[in-house]
Amino acid sequence: MDIDDPIDFSGRAVIVTGGTKGIGAAIARAFLATGAEVLVCGRGAPVEPPRSGDRQAHFLSVDVRDPEAAGVLVDGAVERFDRLDVLVNNAGGSPDADAATLSPRFAERVVALNLLAPFYVAQAANRVMREQRTGGSVINIGSVSAHVPQPGTAAYTAAKAGLLALTRALALEWAPKVRVNHITTGPVRTQSAASVYGADEGAAVAGVIPMRRMAAPDDVAHACLYLAGDLARYVSGADLAVHGGGEVPARFLALRGQSQGSLPGDSPRT
Repeated sequence: MDIDDPIDFSGRAVIVTGGTKGIGAAIARAFLATGAEVLVCGRGAPVEPPRSGDRQAHFLSVDVRDPEAAGVLVDGAVERFDRLDVLVNNAGGSPDADAATLSPRFAERVVALNLLAPFYVAQAANRVMREQRTGGSVINIGSVSAHVPQPGTAAYTAAKAGLLALTRALALEWAPKVRVNHITTGPVRTQSAASVYGADEGAAVAGVIPMRRMAAPDDVAHACLYLAGDLARYVSGADLAVHGGGEVPARFLALRGQSQGSLPGDSPRT
């Protein structure tokens, strides 16, 4: 097999939902840097859409929780670029909430954003991609919460677990023309998440990650380039972990606290 440049996306069209800031903006910039035409969306217009050098993403204001708006987003990409090769379902998130007291409306909104919206946009994208000779690629940005729930995230955890299952179901149904994959992200250092990780700017969180740091948005973006590209042309229904090795088990940390021992990979004390 001859691959001239596995990350050359020249001539390809990409949608990144929630692509105006944080992880989504990094994903948009990565595709722009590799030659793709990129459309990002959000509910509010950014001061400036993501750019890479002299190339800038296009922006469309839509609420992807609305099935009709999801269709408008995909139609907008096709009208502008005459094709759609990659969809990155990045929009998502939720504030913490006590499962015992959160309202039905809160739960519905969390599930709508993190599970239903990706489904709606993927459906619209599939209708375009399946008719193209080259097919297409859908990438769903998930969370470690789908695998390891955290306190205060019951609705979010359920939605993200559903997104992982949805990924596998769509990969099964939409092959061979459309590949569908999932990225499990761990803690990512973004401006909006800075307050979540404490006054130490995430140092304590980084201490329980085997790679000894939180992810940068570009780490997730580079994984998207792989899954969307030709090197992954036989990869579908996969769950790619971009979480630095996960987290050191709580039991080990508890024992370490008692013994003041070192974590695996730590330098010996001197």
